[in-house]
Amino acid sequence: MGGLWYTEKQTKNFGITMKIKQTLHTEQTDFQKLEMVETEEFGNMLFLDGMVMTSEVDEFVYHEMVAHVPLFTHPNPEHILVVGGGDGGVIREILKHPSVKKATVVDIDGKVIEYSKKYLPSIAGKLDDSRVDVQVGDGFMHIAKSEDEYDVIMVDSTEPVGPAINLFSKGFYAGISKALKDDGIFVAQTDNPWFTPDLISNVQRDVKEIFPITRLYLANIPTYPSGLWSFTIGSKKYDPLEVGEERFHEIDTKYYTKDIHKAAFVLPKFVNDLVN
Repeated sequence: MGGLWYTEKQTKNFGITMKIKQTLHTEQTDFQKLEMVETEEFGNMLFLDGMVMTSEVDEFVYHEMVAHVPLFTHPNPEHILVVGGGDGGVIREILKHPSVKKATVVDIDGKVIEYSKKYLPSIAGKLDDSRVDVQVGDGFMHIAKSEDEYDVIMVDSTEPVGPAINLFSKGFYAGISKALKDDGIFVAQTDNPWFTPDLISNVQRDVKEIFPITRLYLANIPTYPSGLWSFTIGSKKYDPLEVGEERFHEIDTKYYTKDIHKAAFVLPKFVNDLVN
């Protein structure tokens, strides 16, 4: 294999390898190792601590599925919080909803925001929108200080290592419930069922103890471990499977549709066994 190749070790025994054109930037920030790499197959890619965070080619799947499932489930989402999400992709999708008046993003690492704006402008381009409040800080502490404030909270975190480890705790989900209004919804990425089944089961158990409506849904993201990615949604009032046709409005997407909205909750048996 000629040329330069980058391998993300997704488990001790398995990885994903991609050919790279050049390394655009690398830096050990105060929180993690940040690498911005131009690849042959997926365009510019952001790595944190050796893990793929996003790429120019397939990013739309993750960002659309984090944002639009809860936003179409809630009848009038006006104030949104994104924990993590410094690359700006979820924010870009949130702003497609005309009901949104303010979107706050809290990312612990300002360098992610800085270099996403520089090297991933198609993803980060809406971070400077007037409706967006960008804060560099600890999302866990931001949640802890909030009460009855948000309609929807989206946890766009890395895997549960390093600075993100607290974002997968029951205490964090309890804090989210307090930070949400009485009809609020939250969603979090919860890794993949092939390599981290216990994580999915544990998150589902913890969220079910706090939110009356708890569901898991899936999407295909080729650069993420196994390609099959899960999201956990917790809702105080609105069921994502009971969204009426009148709720959906036209938005510009590449993956999400009103049919995908409900189909994503149809789980293969081995995944369904993790949540029941």
